Amino acid sequence: MYNILICDDEPDIVRALKIYLASPDYRLLTASTGRQALECAAREALHLILMDIMMPELDGISAMVQLRERSNVPIILLTAKSEDTDKILGLDVGADDYITKPFNPVEVGARVRSQLRRYLLLGGTTAAPSALQLGGIVLDDGQKQVTLDGDPVSLTPTEYEILKLLMTMPGQVYSPREIYRRVWRDTPCGSEATVAVHIRHLREKLELDPAEPRYLKVVWGQGYKMEKGNRP
Repeated sequence: MYNILICDDEPDIVRALKIYLASPDYRLLTASTGRQALECAAREALHLILMDIMMPELDGISAMVQLRERSNVPIILLTAKSEDTDKILGLDVGADDYITKPFNPVEVGARVRSQLRRYLLLGGTTAAPSALQLGGIVLDDGQKQVTLDGDPVSLTPTEYEILKLLMTMPGQVYSPREIYRRVWRDTPCGSEATVAVHIRHLREKLELDPAEPRYLKVVWGQGYKMEKGNRP
């Protein structure tokens, strides 16, 4: 049973999402403000959060910032078509994905399953192949842990999957569309900005100087790749 929190101040949106996600595998919880979402996250073991941006008391972006201080639970933003700036801001502060209103029921279900699958894999205990290492970065897929020069690095599920993809084939250039297709397992429509935000997060966590990265390189006009890195 997976605990999913639906947070939106529009009752019709909440009702629609509960219909779309009706499943014996899901326990659906609801909140109508960012404050209520934080309270729910404090008392429940959540596996996924669907979070509206514009809400009373505490907006979705501010609530997500506070959630990210203590949890890497997947967060999917619920946005309007006119909220492009908010989408990027949301990804910038820790959202894993977003869904644009009005919702396509099939898309909602697919994105929820994708994020749950990624999150549960990170918490799994099944045996995994030997750790991947590139310079000072070690990705232990058995423990679902990443370290940099021996120090643990906290990554969101999406960041972890992107890093794992790039580290599996060092030197291989992956376009933003290919990264999106492999990590999100979805059609890469308008994926460049979404991937770029997550790449920036990874650089901030893994690079001594994100503006002059040693490991995570951009190949202009083509995509991204991982290199062994040179010690400064």
